[in-house]
Amino acid sequence: MLHYFYFMTEVEIAEENKLIAQGYKDLLKISYQTLTDEDKKLIRKAFDIAVEAHAPQRRKSGEAYIFHPIAVAKIVAKEIGLDATAIAAALLHDVVEDTEYSLNDIERLFNPTIARIVDGLTKIAHLKKDGDISTQAENFRKMLLTLNEDVRVIIIKIADRLHNMQTMDSMPDYKQVKIASETLYIYAPIAHRLGLYNIKTELEDLGLKYTEPEVYSDIQNSIKESKEEQDRYIKEFSDIIDDSLNKEGLEYTIYGRHKSVFSIRRKMLKQGVSFDEVYDKFAIRIVFRSDRANEKFLAWKVYSVVTDHFRPNPVRLRDWISSPKSTGYEALHITVMGPDGKWVEVQIRSERMHEVAEKGYAAHYKYKQGNQEDGLEEWLNRLQDALENPEVNAVDFVEQFKLNLYSKEIFVFTPKGDLKSLPKGSTPLDFAFAIHTEVGMRTRGARVNGKLVPLSHELKSGDQVDIITSENQKPTKNWLDYATTARARSKIKSALKEDQTLIADEGKVVLARKLKSQKINLDNNVVNEMVNFFKLKTSQDLFYRVGTGVIDNKAIKEYASSRSNALYSFIKNKIRKPKSNPDLDKQEVTENYDDIVFGKEQVQLDYTLSKCCNPIPGDSVFGFTTVSEGIKVHKNNCPNAISLQSKFAYRIISAKWIDSTQREHKADLILTGIDRLGLVQEVTQVISEFMSVNIKSISFSSDDGIFKGEITVVVTNKKILQTLMQNLNKINGIDKVTRS
Repeated sequence: MLHYFYFMTEVEIAEENKLIAQGYKDLLKISYQTLTDEDKKLIRKAFDIAVEAHAPQRRKSGEAYIFHPIAVAKIVAKEIGLDATAIAAALLHDVVEDTEYSLNDIERLFNPTIARIVDGLTKIAHLKKDGDISTQAENFRKMLLTLNEDVRVIIIKIADRLHNMQTMDSMPDYKQVKIASETLYIYAPIAHRLGLYNIKTELEDLGLKYTEPEVYSDIQNSIKESKEEQDRYIKEFSDIIDDSLNKEGLEYTIYGRHKSVFSIRRKMLKQGVSFDEVYDKFAIRIVFRSDRANEKFLAWKVYSVVTDHFRPNPVRLRDWISSPKSTGYEALHITVMGPDGKWVEVQIRSERMHEVAEKGYAAHYKYKQGNQEDGLEEWLNRLQDALENPEVNAVDFVEQFKLNLYSKEIFVFTPKGDLKSLPKGSTPLDFAFAIHTEVGMRTRGARVNGKLVPLSHELKSGDQVDIITSENQKPTKNWLDYATTARARSKIKSALKEDQTLIADEGKVVLARKLKSQKINLDNNVVNEMVNFFKLKTSQDLFYRVGTGVIDNKAIKEYASSRSNALYSFIKNKIRKPKSNPDLDKQEVTENYDDIVFGKEQVQLDYTLSKCCNPIPGDSVFGFTTVSEGIKVHKNNCPNAISLQSKFAYRIISAKWIDSTQREHKADLILTGIDRLGLVQEVTQVISEFMSVNIKSISFSSDDGIFKGEITVVVTNKKILQTLMQNLNKINGIDKVTRS
């Protein structure tokens, strides 16, 4: 960080010291928490060290640098309402990064908790800020990983970012745009998810101010011009319902709150309208006094009074009291036809609900015996599964995370009536993993509102979901097409990897035995030769293919005979080993992507790879149907992707790379023979014992002791199907097994 030095008179120095001292006093006064004497000592000590450490430093604006950590600590204390530990850490958040103090000094002077928080904040500060989207995403991921150490790290970072956004005027334009864009991309969504609505709103407005200054200025000026009209409207609205509310004996306040500049801008873009055409530019709030027991009753009483006077829009009722948001937010939102025939949103809250809405988690858990961290930990646990999975691509992770942040929640019920919140678009599979990992892993089917539905069924708010489980069930590859939440997808991928590892372990044993019959010992040299011979990437890939039967006896014999072939020796000496890929973990089972399939049915079509983005196997891709050149395949992040998808959406085909050796194929089997008790059970048991085989349909009929069975199975290759048919033929009573 650059330090700026200024010459000051004694009067200016004295005035500045007075303001610094006042900052400390304000900090104690405005703290949302009740501070003990010990808390005050801790804050004073942190304050003194921060003042001393930052004494020589100035911000670019010219003011003493210490005003920044004081401002951040004030946001943490007042706006977010955290404890003395967080306030002290906020005061010290730049000390290790910018001064002579070390992390060991902080731990020695304070305690390990404060040192851990300061360390987390220092790590974030040291992250590389420049680079492509992948680098930025990886930085974001690393930043979120600090949550595992102490959730207060990210909260103080949000406060730090808010104050930086509030004081950016002296920065160059390009830096303002970069910091503002990052704020809108990362910090505003996290503040929203944490329930810090006021901070989220301010971050969004400031983000717009620096990314689109003219738009921001126009909307802000329009808001100021319409303030007089807004005040008149709120008075007119209040006059109509005041008498009725007073007759009910309610203590209440009615006031208006203008929608934020950012949210008005979003509405203008979404609806394609001007500022004057946005009908709900402000909301009317009715905040009533109540004890905890009568809150819900009184909220609906206020609702009744409002709707007696103004016609409600039935599709715009939001009951966040019966089903609070996962952030703890509670309120009734109704949209009514107000004076002058204008639609207006009315928010009905108790004083407690209003405090929760303003402060987020700090207030919510103040009303639960002061335990403020449980709620944050609950949210953190949901996120942790995705964070701890190192195999999640960083860009996908950010997009998944943002999806979960911005998506509207749905509320579904368990069979016993417990309420669960999920992102909109969730499926029964997402619900199962939200209940418990084991429930998700053993999911065989689901009933929604009493009816059997496929695992791909999209859940809606109010659905009652009953998960059907089976001890024999295991996750399959197509589950990834049904699961949408980060938690479910992470667990499914891990399970599939474990399954592949087990098959690879079995394959290694089988390979050793088969090579022995060819008088070849399985050692590292032989494994490397076979990996090259079969054009694979890793030894695990080789063992997996042997385990699934893709590399069968015939293929192994071809390899064995090639060893004694002089021509093969020549080729072997000339062959290039695959280039090492730093991203490839040699212990992992990797897929040998070699073909592209299109659409939900995964059909094979002729295609060419687009030259504008040069997709390679494994990239996320889509197909684009051209007029004269057939299907062209582009990467999802191709520079032309947004243009193609917006102008020619009807020509877009979903596509993905697959390993053709593991592609699933349907096969219809006909079984005939002599009927006997338990035969069908024995047939299904034999099929279920086969890995990578799924039954799609099954029907049996019997006529005078002779039966006929028709079974449709899905297999990954012909070898597995042949082995399955041989095993079915061995069952007592079965005469013949054929393919239709």
